[in-house]
Amino acid sequence: MKIGFIGLGNMGAPMAENLAKAGHEVTGFDTMTKPDTLPMAGSAAEAAKDKDVVITMLPNGAILQSVADEVLPVMSKGALLLDCSTVDVDTARAVADQASAQGLLSADAPVSGGIGGASGGTLTFMAGGSDAAFEKAAPLFEIMGQKAVHCGPSGNGQAAKVCNNMILGVTMIATCEAFALADKLGLDRARMFDVVSTSSGYSWSMNAYCPAPGIGPQSPADNDYQPGFAADLMLKDLRLSQQAATSADADTPMGQHATDLYAEFVEREDGAGKDFSAMLPRFVSRRRS
Repeated sequence: MKIGFIGLGNMGAPMAENLAKAGHEVTGFDTMTKPDTLPMAGSAAEAAKDKDVVITMLPNGAILQSVADEVLPVMSKGALLLDCSTVDVDTARAVADQASAQGLLSADAPVSGGIGGASGGTLTFMAGGSDAAFEKAAPLFEIMGQKAVHCGPSGNGQAAKVCNNMILGVTMIATCEAFALADKLGLDRARMFDVVSTSSGYSWSMNAYCPAPGIGPQSPADNDYQPGFAADLMLKDLRLSQQAATSADADTPMGQHATDLYAEFVEREDGAGKDFSAMLPRFVSRRRS
């Protein structure tokens, strides 16, 4: 396929490179970076013109909308706009409607798996859009990732992402709180892990990404909380979850409280640039208010 790839940051660049290595004709565009590994266009519109698929990996919904306004008018009828950014559900649906009105296919397909998954081609895609859009994107998902789930109509990929990461944010906070409590009760962390990891407290945050150094599988906690998934990005996703909750009139008090705690951690404490599991030393150092 002829592919335009717009947004070549830490995630987008390796995804685009994997597509090029698989034999697709990939033209990139980014306002900040210009990887030597890809031919680059001078504008988003130039990257999108006459392409079978245009893939976007952008920081937020406002930038996605701006790029969509630029590229949709020059895309060929029947081409696919595949947005892999994590943005708000309302913008994802608005862009899909805009694409449909111009005779284009579209899918919102945010990813899970981080920079390592992007480099290794092992991402998970959560896709919203028509059956035709998902089918056209499927061969590309197979190159860039290990799994793609069609979650339903436009916007549902973003809905799946924010629901998943709201759970993740809440469970990581609970896991960190429990370790801090165990410390103050004199319970050895390794023994706590042995119990919880095989009991009803089992979770991905505990078993696969344990926030306590030296406990369980290797995780960012063992590397001084250098980010695998930054607290800043968790805060972004939690805010998107609460934006979606407001739009849908959904009651999510735990999600809201997790958002507030990560906002305090990132914006008023020392959490910026650290892994989202660095909540553990935060709770260890605090006392009950």
